[in-house]
Amino acid sequence: MNKSKFILVLTLMTSLVFLSCGGGGGSKGGGTKNFTSRSGWKPNDQKGWMFTGKKNKEKAWVGMVYIEGGSYTMGQVKTDVMRDWNNTPRRMQVRSFYLGDAEVTNYEYREYMAWMAYVFPSSDPNNKLINQGILPDTLVWGNKLSRNELFVNEYLRNPSFDYYPVVGVSWLQAERYCEWLTDRANEKAMMEKGYIDKDLYLNEEVNLGSNHFNTDKFQQSPDQVFEGDNVIDTARILKEVKVKTPNSRINYRATMNSNLVSQFRLPTEAEWEYAALALPADRVYNEYKGKNIAGYSLREERGRKRGDFIENFKQGRGDYSGIGGWGNDGSAITNDVKKFKANPFGLHGMLGNVAEWTADVYRPIIDDEANDFNYFRGNIYTRRIENPDGGYETYQEGEVQYDTLDNGQLLARGLPGHYKKEVIEDARDYRDGDYRSSLELAGEDIDPDATNDAMYNSPVRNFVVADDGRVIMEKDGNQRFTDISKSLRVVKGGSWKDDIYWLDPGQRRYLNEGSAAAWVGFRVAQDYTGNEEMGGKRSKRGVK
Repeated sequence: MNKSKFILVLTLMTSLVFLSCGGGGGSKGGGTKNFTSRSGWKPNDQKGWMFTGKKNKEKAWVGMVYIEGGSYTMGQVKTDVMRDWNNTPRRMQVRSFYLGDAEVTNYEYREYMAWMAYVFPSSDPNNKLINQGILPDTLVWGNKLSRNELFVNEYLRNPSFDYYPVVGVSWLQAERYCEWLTDRANEKAMMEKGYIDKDLYLNEEVNLGSNHFNTDKFQQSPDQVFEGDNVIDTARILKEVKVKTPNSRINYRATMNSNLVSQFRLPTEAEWEYAALALPADRVYNEYKGKNIAGYSLREERGRKRGDFIENFKQGRGDYSGIGGWGNDGSAITNDVKKFKANPFGLHGMLGNVAEWTADVYRPIIDDEANDFNYFRGNIYTRRIENPDGGYETYQEGEVQYDTLDNGQLLARGLPGHYKKEVIEDARDYRDGDYRSSLELAGEDIDPDATNDAMYNSPVRNFVVADDGRVIMEKDGNQRFTDISKSLRVVKGGSWKDDIYWLDPGQRRYLNEGSAAAWVGFRVAQDYTGNEEMGGKRSKRGVK
C-alpha cells in the first residue's frame, strides 16, 4: 500500500472511531428520550425530594393562532407618497409565537368588567376606583360636529355590538386586561386538570377579593393561593405523577407549572407586522416572492360580491361604506371582528376595522444595529419586594397604587393580593441620544458613550385635582421640541376611520399609553415554548 492510500484509510478509520464514541455530541438521534439525571435519582422516586411532570405537547389556547417565526424585511420598501421617514426597511428575525385570531371584542371586555365587579364589588368603597379604572372611555366617540350619542351610550354594552372590537381602551388598560386574562385562563386550565375546585365561584366558604387566583403567586407558592381554603388539590397532583407516598415537603411546582398557559401580552411591533404580512404564504422554497400582503387581495375576486372591499376602511372623503344598496365594505364604523375572511395565517382584521396597540415604545428609528432578533423597545425589569417574614409584599385592600390616564381615570397598578414589584432597570430609552455628535461634548467631562437623557424634550404630564373633584392634566407651558417620550406606544394598521394608506403593515403611528381613541383596539399574543423547527416536510409553496 502506498503512502497516500495509507493516510486515506487511516483518516477514515479515525473518523469512524470518533463518531462511534459520540464525538458528534448528543445522544443517538439527537434527542433526550433516554435522559437520566446526573444526580442518579429518578424523576419521581417515592423516597426522593422532588418530582416533575411530563411536558405536554404544546397547543394553542382557545382563540389563539400559531405563527411560525422567520426572517423578513420590516418597514416600508416601496416609494412612500407621504415621505415618511420612520419606517426605513431593515432585516429582522421573529421567533414563533401565538396571536389572537381577532381583536378583543366588547363581549370579552365586558366579561373582564363583570369578573372585577363580582370579585371586587363596588359596594365596598375600597373597590370603587378599581372598577372605574378599567372602564373604556366611551366619550372617544364624541365629535362636536357629529351626532354620535348612539355609540357613546350603546357601543360598549348593547348586545348588537357584542362582537365588534372594543375601543376607547388605553394601552395601560390593555396591559391590565392581558394580566387578568392570563390569570383566568390558568385558573380554567387548573380546574380542568382537577387541581382547583371546579365549583370555586359557588363555594361560599372561599372569600374572594384579594383571595382570588393569581398566576404569579401560584407559580411561586401554590399552597398560599386561596390562603389555605383547601381549593388546591395536592393529593390529585401527587396521584397524577404516580408518587405513591405523599410527602408534604415534596416540591410539586414542576407539575403545576407544566400545565400553565403562557402569559398573555400585547404583540411587539415586529411580531404584529410579520403576522399582518403573512409572507410565508407567498414564497418559493426559501425566498419570498416579494413584500406584498401574501395571498391577500383587498377586493373580492369571485361571485356576486366581486370587486367589493374585504377590509373595513375609509374609501374617501365622506365615504366610509359605499353608496346605499351597493356598499364597498358595508361598514360605516367598526364591524364584527370576523366579518371578513382571515389572512393566510388565520388572522382576521389585521389591515382594517381598528388600528391596534403594540407593546413597543415609539422611536423614529428601529435600532437594528443593537438588535435584529425579536426586536422590542420597552423592557422594564422588575422584581418582587421581599417582606421581613421571608415572603413577598402584596397589595392590600384599600392600599392599591394607581396610574392616571389622560382622561383622569385612576387605573390600579396591581389588584389586592398581587405581589408588589420594584423596578430594577428601565430600558425604554436605551441608547437614546449620541454625545459623539453633540455640541455638549466639546470641552465637557462627558463619557462619549453615555446616553443623552435630554434628547427628546417632550412635554411633562402633570395631573391635578380640580375644584369639582375631577382629575385633569395640566398643560406644560415650557418650550418643547418633540412629543417623543417613554410613554408613547406604537400603533399599527388601518381602521374604519383611515384611508387605504394606513392599511400597509409597514406604516407606524403612536399614541400616549394613557390615551384612547375610537379607531384603536387591541389583540393579545403569547410566547411559544415548543420546538422552533418546522414540522413535517417542507412544501414548495404556501404555509406548512
